[in-house]
Amino acid sequence: MTATTAPTGTGRVEVTGPPVPRAHEILTPDALAFVGALHRRFAGRRDELLAARRTRRQAAAAAGRLDFLADTRSVREADWTVAPAPADLRDRRVEITGPPEPKMAVNALNSGAKVWLADLEDANTPHWANVVGGQVCLHDAVRRQLSFTSPQGKQYRLREDGPLAVIVARPRGWHFDEQHLLVDGDPAVGALVDFGLYFLHNAAELLRRGSGPYFYLPKLESHLEARLWADVFAFAEEWVGIEHGTVRATVLIETIPAAFEMDEILYELREYASGLNAGRWDYLFSVIKYFRDAGSDFVLPDRGAVTMTAPMMRAYTELLVATCHRRGAFAMGGMAAFIPSRRDPEVNAAAVAKVRADKEREARDGFDGSWVAHPDLVPVCAAVFDQVLGDRPNQLDRQRPEVQVTADQLLDVATVPGAVTEAGLRLNVDVALRYLQAWLGGSGAVGIHNLMEDAATAEISRSQVWQWVHNAVTLDTGAVVTGDLVRTIADEVISDIRDEIGEATFAVSRYPLARSVFEESALADDFADFLTLPAYRAALAAA
Repeated sequence: MTATTAPTGTGRVEVTGPPVPRAHEILTPDALAFVGALHRRFAGRRDELLAARRTRRQAAAAAGRLDFLADTRSVREADWTVAPAPADLRDRRVEITGPPEPKMAVNALNSGAKVWLADLEDANTPHWANVVGGQVCLHDAVRRQLSFTSPQGKQYRLREDGPLAVIVARPRGWHFDEQHLLVDGDPAVGALVDFGLYFLHNAAELLRRGSGPYFYLPKLESHLEARLWADVFAFAEEWVGIEHGTVRATVLIETIPAAFEMDEILYELREYASGLNAGRWDYLFSVIKYFRDAGSDFVLPDRGAVTMTAPMMRAYTELLVATCHRRGAFAMGGMAAFIPSRRDPEVNAAAVAKVRADKEREARDGFDGSWVAHPDLVPVCAAVFDQVLGDRPNQLDRQRPEVQVTADQLLDVATVPGAVTEAGLRLNVDVALRYLQAWLGGSGAVGIHNLMEDAATAEISRSQVWQWVHNAVTLDTGAVVTGDLVRTIADEVISDIRDEIGEATFAVSRYPLARSVFEESALADDFADFLTLPAYRAALAAA
């Protein structure tokens, strides 16, 4: 399919992706004109900010540290708050995440969660069918027209006997370009494609229904990147003719440089900000990526050993809660990824107990809500926050003036407990290969070993392998992690998977391509900034 339009007289917007059902409802001339305008106005600044990321990372790696910015001290020390939250975003005690795919979307909206994070990023492989199909799903969800019938005839419909979760969309990060939509011959910025299509089609309708255009912003590394989003929001509001300050954005603090700029990020977005979120896998991935040249001082143990109670992670979450509540913004906790088993009640009981304990820690620390990946965990998370919040919608009133976090505490990798083990290495290889095979096939939210995984898990898995290889880490077995050892383990994992799924299924799978992408990103001399970029190139080449 190729659609070309030149609505502004300044150039053209071309859609070069394959046909997608109902694409004509999303890729309208008005929508393409808006995306084109966003790209022309903001892509250059985006490019400058990506270049600034590289420069800053190199300086931090050479110094072996980051620090709070001297030239924004006045922002951190001043008294100011973000804009008040809209009525339907004041209670966020449980948020459920997932891609905008009809069945999962219906289940998420019906789940009893306060918010559905409609994920156009890490849980949504950017195949063109998903990029456009996700927008179709969101269009129908906003209008309460969404339904799904399974191949077996089971019907999924939005509930009529109670409230639905509030939709908060997450576009792709600034680093990603959309190869199927060209503006004046160049791939459009993926974040602006996702944001632009959703905003143009749904902002006014959401307001008409008593909600609004709400977003999660991923992978920011600086307040200047937040400023760019603020300018995008202002431009978009003016374009569609809605009141300035209508958009609301929650920023994921999932990169180590962003952890040093929480105040500044909220300040840049203060007319639009509604909160910050603390995750785990992307944050740890960022630590590895940022200090990959800094030697063994930044080597992390098995990812399973790096819990949110590790000192550096406690510093990160304590600072986030204190910063948010001082500024009138919500502090959102991390993901409970467990998928309940229908066949093993003992596994369920043990896993749910861990989920409950993790949510209890977050609620005690002052978080206003948290994430789950499965509808069955909504009541578990809700019960914990109900006990702390009672009838209050949040605990913004719980200030944390006693929290004083230093740069050294945020970078205290040395005190993280745990070891690098052969089992941990094998798990990283196994999960990365399984996830990549599904991702290449178009599934970004993948159930693996009773956990709902997205790209963040694959990122931390392959980045740990890269870090261990390049630092010649010794395993608990005494073996040194080398490229050859990783390849041997990959051989064994692939053999196990072949036996598990059968030769016929394996023969038509994407495991050979998944292995190629994994080895490119985990064993190459140069560290790929994002696993999804070589994976995207591989998917395009294989299409």
